[in-house]
Amino acid sequence: MFKRLVLGAALSAVATLTLASTGSALAAPVSAGAPAPGKVADKLFRAWLAADRAGAAKVATPAAVKAIFTYVYRAPDRFDGCSGNVCRFVHTSVRVPGGLDGIAMVVTGSKVSKVYLSRHITEPPIVAKHLFAAWKRGDEYGGLEVATSATVQKLFKVKYDPRGVTHFFQGCSRERQGYSCAYSYEGGAMLMHVRGSRNAGYEVRSISYLAD
Repeated sequence: MFKRLVLGAALSAVATLTLASTGSALAAPVSAGAPAPGKVADKLFRAWLAADRAGAAKVATPAAVKAIFTYVYRAPDRFDGCSGNVCRFVHTSVRVPGGLDGIAMVVTGSKVSKVYLSRHITEPPIVAKHLFAAWKRGDEYGGLEVATSATVQKLFKVKYDPRGVTHFFQGCSRERQGYSCAYSYEGGAMLMHVRGSRNAGYEVRSISYLAD
């Protein structure tokens, strides 16, 4: 795997950054007396950089600790602030698949309760299924793990309706510059256009729709 990049001044300023309040589906009010989300996220990030699982366990749930220690890329090199209770650490010097561009942490009270990661996925169908599952859950950050920001924004404009049409995965086929992975439904189909390579990892670069 890649060597992790030890952060410098960017992380030393974590505690002084003003937290954004633009809101998201995951945003939640911070309990009175709880540490600021950015401080909690920074503690987990530093524990991960130090390969300190015991330290990480003090500020994150077991699932969050397990997730962050699976990250395959070198460490993101910039703290990008928090939107509500979701804090992000992003890459500025390496290109990774998806629009998440690094690591996002959901902070609940005094602990990180969930971690989202840029994914290195080597099979187009897995990428398409990951995005579709995130859409079904209404989980935009999950979508950003494997798809560009513009793709996620377009897909999530329409909320998945479990009582609506049934989607059937039809697999992926070669197209110019990549793959087209299709979900058919009564009256049409949704095409996920996947780009990348096995070495670099795949992402859903765009989506389109067909009508019967």
